[in-house]
Parts: sequence; C-alpha cells; structure tokens
Amino acid sequence: MTSHRQPAVFAGHGSPMYALEPNRFTAAWATLGKSLKRPDAILVISAHWVTRGVWVTAMSKPKTIHDFGGFPQELFEIEYPAPGSPALADRVQELLNVPIVMEENEWGIDHGAWSVLKYMYPKADVPVVQLSLDGSKSARQHYELAKQLRPLRDENILILASGNIVHNLRTIHWQEDAKPYAWAREFNDFFVSEMGANHHETLIDWEKYGEAAHMSIPTAEHYWPALYALALQEEDEHAKVYIDGIEMSSISMLGFSIQ
Repeated sequence: MTSHRQPAVFAGHGSPMYALEPNRFTAAWATLGKSLKRPDAILVISAHWVTRGVWVTAMSKPKTIHDFGGFPQELFEIEYPAPGSPALADRVQELLNVPIVMEENEWGIDHGAWSVLKYMYPKADVPVVQLSLDGSKSARQHYELAKQLRPLRDENILILASGNIVHNLRTIHWQEDAKPYAWAREFNDFFVSEMGANHHETLIDWEKYGEAAHMSIPTAEHYWPALYALALQEEDEHAKVYIDGIEMSSISMLGFSIQ
C-alpha cells in the first residue's frame, strides 16, 4: 500500500448488542482503528440503508439511527455524534456516474456503521458519510459502481463497508456456544479462499455456488457491502483477513481489509 492510500475495510457487524457487550470482534475493530492512519473522513456502505436509487448523507450533523427493535433500552440510548461531511458527499456525487440523492434530513449513521465505528473511533471525531445500497441493482452493478470510488482512498478517505458474508436470521441460535451450520462454514470458507486468490468473479456470481450460498444469503443486502470493498482493490494490493468466525450458527463475522 502506498504511504498515503487508505485501505478499504469490510466489517461483519453482527448483532447490535456488540455495542454493549465487547468481544473478540469488537476488539479486532478497535485494534484496526488504532493501526490505521487517521482519515480525513469515513465513507460507510452499510447493509442497513437500502434505497430506491443511490443516496448519500449530506448533512453536517448526522443523527444516530437506531434501526432495530426488541433490544434493551440501553442500546437505543447509544449516540455516535460524529460530524458529517457535505464536502465528501459532493465528492461522492462527482465520482459516481449515476444520479445521486443528497439526503439531508431522513437518515444519519445507522447501526451497521456506528456499532463498528464506536470501537474503531470511540471519540466520534472523524466525519462520517453514508452511501446507500440501491436495492434495484445486481451484485455486478454494485461492484462496478464501487470501482468509481477508488480515488477517495488516495484522498485520505477511509471506506468502510459493513454487512455479513453469511447472514441468515431465520436459522440463528442465540446461545453463545452455538455451533456453525455446515453450510455457513462452507460458504464463509469459500469466500475467504476465492478472495485470497483474487477471484472476484466467482464472488460477484455467488448464486452459482449452490445451496450453501443461498442458505447463507437469503437476501443480498448484507452481502453487497463486501463487494464494495473487493471492488476497491488495486492491482498491487491483497485482501487481509483481520477477524473471522461464525456466531449464532449462521452469522459470519469475517472482516477483511484491502491494502
């Protein structure tokens, strides 16, 4: 990695409860944050903001979004008061060759972002902008769109993609010692292997892998952010896994960086 280029990072964000209950995954996010050159701003692509068309947060003071239900009140009281960056929102609009909605009122920083950033940058002092996932786009269209964001990395912008490679809420087991399903482990290992070999095509066309893929990705919004991180890889770079594991039987906590 060149001395001035920020990495692209993917975080498997897992349960919102990790914001209250530190574990080995949150420790990995904290370690990662400390290891990186301080960015001028962070662009987040979160699985929890799916829109019609492409949107970007353009407010100077984004609110903390508690986009979940059924959790303790303490979780809803967490605030991540990072500033926004209208200038970065403008730069994203400039780079992408699609119409962009500059969102200033309805969204903010959702839990796919702040549950990770809370550990990476606990002071909430780095500006944060979120880019939405256009729900009408295919995996390949997301990948190709993400390529257009590459110049940001050389402008000291950290790009954080947050989702889960395996994310099947219908099959989770809540107990701490729950063993991974065979299909969850199989697809997670397949992803790591193909990523390590720079076989992006097979990961874009994940549906061709078969039953393990379809069980792991019943809906694609948690998988798409990983494609954004992969698309930001330059020819001289490699993907590095900084944390891995299957939680609650069917949630992959795989995290990797491109550098």
